[in-house]
Amino acid sequence: MTRRGVAPNVVSYTSLIDAMCKGGNLNRAMDFVGQMKERGLRLNEMTFTTLIDGFCKKGFLGDALRLMEEMKESGVSPSIVGYNALINGYCMLGRIDVALGVVKEMEERGLVPDVVTYSTILNWHCRNGELEKAFEVIEDMVKKSISPDAFTYSSLIRGLCEAKRLDDAHEQFENMLNFGLCPDEFTYTTLIDGYCKDGDVKKAFSLHDEMVKKGILPDVVTYSVLINGLNKIAKTKEARRLLFRLYYEEPVPDKVTYDELMDCCDKIELKSMVSLIKSFCMKGLMNEAERAFETMVEKNGKPNEAAYNIIIHGHCRGGSMTKALELYKEMLGLGFNPSAISTISLIKGLSEEGMSSEVNQVIRRLMTCCLLTDAETSKALVEVNHKDGNMEALLDVLTGMAKDGLLPNSS
Repeated sequence: MTRRGVAPNVVSYTSLIDAMCKGGNLNRAMDFVGQMKERGLRLNEMTFTTLIDGFCKKGFLGDALRLMEEMKESGVSPSIVGYNALINGYCMLGRIDVALGVVKEMEERGLVPDVVTYSTILNWHCRNGELEKAFEVIEDMVKKSISPDAFTYSSLIRGLCEAKRLDDAHEQFENMLNFGLCPDEFTYTTLIDGYCKDGDVKKAFSLHDEMVKKGILPDVVTYSVLINGLNKIAKTKEARRLLFRLYYEEPVPDKVTYDELMDCCDKIELKSMVSLIKSFCMKGLMNEAERAFETMVEKNGKPNEAAYNIIIHGHCRGGSMTKALELYKEMLGLGFNPSAISTISLIKGLSEEGMSSEVNQVIRRLMTCCLLTDAETSKALVEVNHKDGNMEALLDVLTGMAKDGLLPNSS
């Protein structure tokens, strides 16, 4: 702008400062303030308020207060927006006494607290379990003809749910609707979570259906709450079905990615995770199966034997023999035994890829660690070694089969 011969004015600088504050770049915002002063431009009420709000949100109350004082000294009267920013900042730091002091100062300067002021104070009381004081704030608002907004009710509902006062929470939810206010996904999820924790999953799902009918898309937290709620009451099959349905069938919001969903479902049972991996493998979605497998490692320290067998078989079906062999070796290193199905798949897959040396390694390991009690395994070993012309290994297999009674015995 300056290079083009056009000097930025107060409005332009304020827009730049606002962008820097919203991006959390407060140092750059103050650089622009310095430029304004060098050019002889006076900060107006909007400029000061933007800065105060930016510093408060980052927890730098000292800087915010200095800006407020500078604002007063320069003859610019603070607005209710600036005071509300300070009040919110002090509440974020847990200094409710100072926040209330700011409210008093605001009133002394002739400014009337608005719904944002009251809701900020109420929200602090709710977060700290001081519900009676929160209701006192509501009463004060009503006396002064200040109507609570959606944020006010959502804060109150959350506080009541955390206190397990679900009947009161639902009453406030109804009040919210009666006043024509629209609950958002946060409000619905708060109530759904409350009912799930109380074991009333039926009511939780009823609210889920209600929000969907109203066109309010549940977010990843909502789905996590429902799945964990089902797990809590031992309905793991239903939880698994919901997880599968959400991932495969339901019109899940774009922002609900697989990684987020798996990350939130931290209480889902191990057997449900194994079923999810199996489902991905059956559909040939090996990238997804791998990510679910990795999630299991992160949450449980290591996958179980069933998970290894399933994903090895899946990679063999998909032709990823190097990965299958890698998992096979990893499985053995953890003391797990490959199943007959995964072993057969591995041997056949390696043979088809011409990996004879690797086939022999698997066969030798199988011959030394267990009896060939599975006829299908024995048959696979015979077929592979006969195809490769590996007579030594073939004879070993036939000998093992004879010992296990799997070959005709002439007497």
